[in-house]
Amino acid sequence: MKARRKFRESKSHAVVWGFVLIVAALCILLFRGVSSVFSSYNDWVADLPPLNSESFKFAEDSYMYAADGKTLLAKFQLEKRDPVEMKDISDFVKKGTVDVEDVRFYEHDGVDMAGIIRAVVNNLFGGALEGASTITQQLVRNTALSDEATDITFERKAREAELALELEKLYSKEEILNMYLNTINYGDGCYGIQAASQNYFQTDAKDLTLAQAAALIGIPQSPTAFNPKQNPEACLERRNKVLERMLSAGDISQAQHDEALAEPLNLNPAPEEPSQGIYAFPYFTSFVRDSLMQADNPYGCTYADLFEGGLKIYTTLDVEMQESAEAACADQYGRMDEGLDASLVAMDPTNGYVKALVGGSDFYSDQWNIAVQGGRPTGSSFKAFTLAAAIEDGISPKSTIDCSNPYTLPNGETVNNFNNANYGVRTIEDATAVSSNTGYYRLIEEVGADKVIELAHRVGIDADLPEYSIITLGTENITPLEMAEAYSTFADGGMHHDYVIITKIEDKDGQVLYEADTTGDRALSEEVAGAVTDVLRGVFEKSYATAYSSGPSNGQQVAGKTGTGVDYRDHWLVGYSPTLTCAAWIGNRDYSSTSEWITANALWQDFMSRALEGEETEDFPKVKEPTYKNAPPAVTYNYQDQGAGTGQGAQGSAGAASSGSAASSGAASAGSASSGAAAAA
Repeated sequence: MKARRKFRESKSHAVVWGFVLIVAALCILLFRGVSSVFSSYNDWVADLPPLNSESFKFAEDSYMYAADGKTLLAKFQLEKRDPVEMKDISDFVKKGTVDVEDVRFYEHDGVDMAGIIRAVVNNLFGGALEGASTITQQLVRNTALSDEATDITFERKAREAELALELEKLYSKEEILNMYLNTINYGDGCYGIQAASQNYFQTDAKDLTLAQAAALIGIPQSPTAFNPKQNPEACLERRNKVLERMLSAGDISQAQHDEALAEPLNLNPAPEEPSQGIYAFPYFTSFVRDSLMQADNPYGCTYADLFEGGLKIYTTLDVEMQESAEAACADQYGRMDEGLDASLVAMDPTNGYVKALVGGSDFYSDQWNIAVQGGRPTGSSFKAFTLAAAIEDGISPKSTIDCSNPYTLPNGETVNNFNNANYGVRTIEDATAVSSNTGYYRLIEEVGADKVIELAHRVGIDADLPEYSIITLGTENITPLEMAEAYSTFADGGMHHDYVIITKIEDKDGQVLYEADTTGDRALSEEVAGAVTDVLRGVFEKSYATAYSSGPSNGQQVAGKTGTGVDYRDHWLVGYSPTLTCAAWIGNRDYSSTSEWITANALWQDFMSRALEGEETEDFPKVKEPTYKNAPPAVTYNYQDQGAGTGQGAQGSAGAASSGSAASSGAASAGSASSGAAAAA
């Protein structure tokens, strides 16, 4: 009997000890599991980003303005966002957001354990799926942890929770809610309640009605599914659920609920943003934008700065002058064949400010900007650089040069004047007025193509130029912007100013990040620049010249040079007054030929007349003559005015050149000349 009792007791003790061992093992496993979890948790939160002002830095729109500081040219935005203070947000939005997103917001410390348990139990027992992220956690996810927002892992949730707890120690509940309402995604590219209010209802966040507020509160759960523009029925259904939550929470009365429930969505969408964010003058505005986006731009601006940094960009564009340029181009389209295009650049020669720029007829149908991209053959408007190099080299423009037609090169090819006109022997200034190709080909051979190229680069031409004499006839591609900059050097007495399109850039706090330097550099002596201007005035003032009677209507003194490209593909007039330079071009974008008789004279004259209307006339400054190494001869001409102002030039004759002649009979350069009208007047 005793033996059996002892057996039973020993068996009972074994069961107890077995249970104790199992419990102990489970405790050990649990301890190890908890230790492992804590170890993992510590690893997960070891490299959390700091919570500072940078963590909640919102992308802010940048704005570009014309020279008046008021006319908006463009707005650059990464997203629609307009942060506002708590006082500027409707109470309906504040209360409704808490009721829907985090009903215990004012009770927890950033992580709602009760909410987590409730959500787990509800989800386990088949209820509607619930999340457990607090408003604070959502804020952290969308700011400090935005790079990890799409990670669905315990690690990300742990990091989110840890930062949420820290955030609640640094900011008050009102501050956190304010940051959340300025951050959350409301669909249609809108971030923040103010941007959403304006986008969907064209009203401020502080003025939202209950029905409007409820509609917006419901969107963040699924910004695409509940976008009221795309899915109005789903948005309306979601809005009504928000109203129910607000009623259950006691934040609205039954009457308010019922009244709002009966309302339709009543959307009043804001107008769509203009294409590329450009509001006005797209050829100029896009040029400035593209300049800011270049990797090596001189403004210290990055893509992120432009689209997120809240910059204010002030440009040189003169609105009235730009409108004059566009009106002049519109008139030009009306008087030339369909399919031809026009471009114009106007610049202040004293500082390089680009005052107006037209790059074509319709930016949105063809965004290739003729004014600044690619370049076009400049025709005889390039001769101004050969003229300047000759004067700088000591050759007087009053000395004579052989302008007879044709000029046969050693290789048998010929250079011809426009319309094969035979101008005989002329002074260089008269060869310029009639735009003699043969005379200027001889002139560049005497001066040297290398000197002409060096001078052209010095005064503002950036294009690569081959060291051939043929370049004097304008065979190379140069942009209207470059031509305006280079001729501005003549206008400003030899001072070269790089073109300027941006005067100042400020950051979002009003601090100046960039300011244009308009000091300029001396490229030519005043004497040389003055002598060039005197010769180029003749292009407008001599009755046989190619731009005769094409000056501004107010009688302002001007100087410049016409040009026609090979096969009449391009037509130019580049000229200036003491205060304004204009490069005007017309032709075909596809480089096909045009009529040989059209010119850019009327376009240039039309614009300059509009731009200088009401301005007092101003004479070019008088400067002493350069020192010349040759003595100009006295030559008498009998001119016959033929086609004055039409680009035809005039025929005339004179005696043989004297010993003061600048003519050269040396060998032609390696570059070949066109046997036709390579460059006309």
